[in-house]
Formats: sequence, C-alpha cells, structure tokens
Amino acid sequence: MTSFYSEEELKNLGLKGYGKNVRISRKASFYSIENILLGDNVRIDDFCILSGNITIGNNVHISAYCALYGKYGIEFQDFSGCSSRTTIYSETDDFSGDYMIGAVLPEELTNVFGSKVVVSKFAQLGANTVVMPGVVVKEGAVTGAFTFVNKDLDEWTINCGIPCKVLKGRSKKLLELLNKSNE
Repeated sequence: MTSFYSEEELKNLGLKGYGKNVRISRKASFYSIENILLGDNVRIDDFCILSGNITIGNNVHISAYCALYGKYGIEFQDFSGCSSRTTIYSETDDFSGDYMIGAVLPEELTNVFGSKVVVSKFAQLGANTVVMPGVVVKEGAVTGAFTFVNKDLDEWTINCGIPCKVLKGRSKKLLELLNKSNE
C-alpha cells in the first residue's frame, strides 16, 4: 500500500474534478471537497488542509503541512506551488473589536471578509510563507522562507521578509527549459 490514494479512491473522494497523475496523501484533509478542482500532475503531501473553492492547475506541488483556506477562492496556475507549512487565507476576520472572532459563533456576530488569491504560472511560495486575502502572486514571482505576503507580487521577482519586499529580479531561464522539454 502506498501513502497516496489509488485511482479508485480518488474517484470516490468527491472532488469537483481531477486530471491525470494526481497524487494525494491519505493524510491530507479536505473540507468542501466538491469545490476543489485539480489538474494533471498534481501532488498534495501529508498533513495539508484544503478548504473551500480551490483550483489547482497542472504540474503543481503542495508540500507537507500547507493550509489553503479558500472560502473566497484560491487558484494555483500551472507550474506553481508552495513549500512546507505555507498558509494561504482567502478570508479573514475583522479584528477591529467591532465584531467577535471565531468560526463557532453565529454569523451575525462576526465580520468575515476576503477575496480570491491567485498564485500565477511559475510562481512558488517558500516554506512558512503566509499569504493574505486578495493577493496575486504574479507570473514567476517567488518568496523566501518566512515571508508575509499582504500585497501583490510583481512578475519574475524574488521576495522575502515580514512584510515582504522585493529582493531582486528572477531569471526566466526556466521558460527555455520548458520549451526544450516540449520539443
């Protein structure tokens, strides 16, 4: 027995849909699984939590201990991914003191808001990165370990820090590698 679900088990999970060569750890947890769509060559490792409206493109790896809270939507485009212990929030509570905080409270006592998070093609989130609602990690952008992302990240940049700042530009050589592999 492998630690990943078999093809037959994948069919019975209740996903909105999934492509070819999908490997999901038996130790991953899903909530609202009927709203989760996976492309080809997707791998989701141990102890990940995926909840809400999540779309994962082709050739995406979600490393161990990642949490994706997709009430308002999370999209991973092709060739993107996240390293271990990354957390993405598409929603957040209102911490102003005007409302109560907590998932067990009646909705009228809380103020949860947010918007979709997009991790664009060739973007990668480093270990322990935290991404806040509404952020777009643009094509080719990456984060270093322990980065707090509360604003959009520019294309083909390396970003790090709390809050994140652009460290420098990122090479696009990987596009040449992809083109060679498709020849």
